[in-house]
Amino acid sequence: MKSHSNTPDSSTEFEPANPERYAAAQKSTWVSVAVNLLLSVLQLAVGFFAKSQALMADGLHSLSDLLSDFLVLFANRHGNRHADAEHPYGHARMETAATLILGAGLFALGVGLLVTAGMRLQQPELMQPVHPLALGIAIFALAAKEGLFRYLLAVARRVRSQMLVANAWHSRSDAFSSLVVIVGIAGNLLGYTFLDLIGAAVVGMMIAYMGGKLAFEALSELIDTGLSAEEVEAIRETLLATPGVRGLHELRTRKMADNALVDAHIIVDPKISVSEGHFIAEAARQAVLRQHRVLDVMAHIDPEDDLSNEPNVFLPDREALLAHLAELLGDDLRSTARITLHYLDGKVDAELFLPLPCDEARLATLQRRCAALPKDDRWFREVSLCVGNVSG
Repeated sequence: MKSHSNTPDSSTEFEPANPERYAAAQKSTWVSVAVNLLLSVLQLAVGFFAKSQALMADGLHSLSDLLSDFLVLFANRHGNRHADAEHPYGHARMETAATLILGAGLFALGVGLLVTAGMRLQQPELMQPVHPLALGIAIFALAAKEGLFRYLLAVARRVRSQMLVANAWHSRSDAFSSLVVIVGIAGNLLGYTFLDLIGAAVVGMMIAYMGGKLAFEALSELIDTGLSAEEVEAIRETLLATPGVRGLHELRTRKMADNALVDAHIIVDPKISVSEGHFIAEAARQAVLRQHRVLDVMAHIDPEDDLSNEPNVFLPDREALLAHLAELLGDDLRSTARITLHYLDGKVDAELFLPLPCDEARLATLQRRCAALPKDDRWFREVSLCVGNVSG
């Protein structure tokens, strides 16, 4: 049983599925754009004229942040679209794809900076003292990036956006890299000229590590990695606490941006009506949606545990079973008003409903024939009679 809330949206006009989340992400990302644009220009220009490789590496880091901000803006717009015919679960994984691209780009940038710094370290004649202005710009960049990190993280936690969290920690990695740059430039000004290149190399390693981490987490989601064991157990307890649910097996989860998709096989009384089973499944689904960060729940109703009972898939269909039952019971079977079949543990339990008034002789004959059914019948395990007012 699946949610009906994700109705495909045929409208071409953009309307975010979560307006508050979309607006917060847009505003915070434009703030990040402004800060990173200012920092990248300052760091690259001053780093070039001040002959600081570390500051220029940090400037490239800020420039990558600027590019990633535009990527976030793109993903935020498209990821917040409503579900449609081609994307019945919505577009939330646009954020995941954007995070993967961002992480891969950072990893490549970090490796490039590391290799460049390593090559320059092998050429002592390229090591030059830097201008003191580079130190001032590095300190300003550190303060700006730490402030941006705190701002973005607060917004990300408020609207619960994985992509904004990634962007916030990206800014924190920038702050750490600026701290390394400060140390490298300060060491260079004290006469240890190689420390500026060491700072550039360390910045490259930090960028590569952060990018690899983001890319790996995004890739894990795209290949349908499940929720943590703690989250799965919490969902299991919610399902089992639903009235009417007797058991649970084959509980599967997969992440989708900041939410999850859940598939579960719930066990109910095998002889209740289809509508009651559906009601129980819907109640279980709603409980999970209320108590957990879940986008949708697919609840499959089972009359028994498929993993521990005999399979029923090899049993014949209703038409063949009724023909076999007619062979066993003869013409007396025609007097029944309704026949209910229960497929359980590799056999079938049949319930024969006889309407009132009921012919006593015919009832007695039918009872004898049911009692005389072979215990080792290839399909039927039990045939029972019910007499009373029968509707339907």
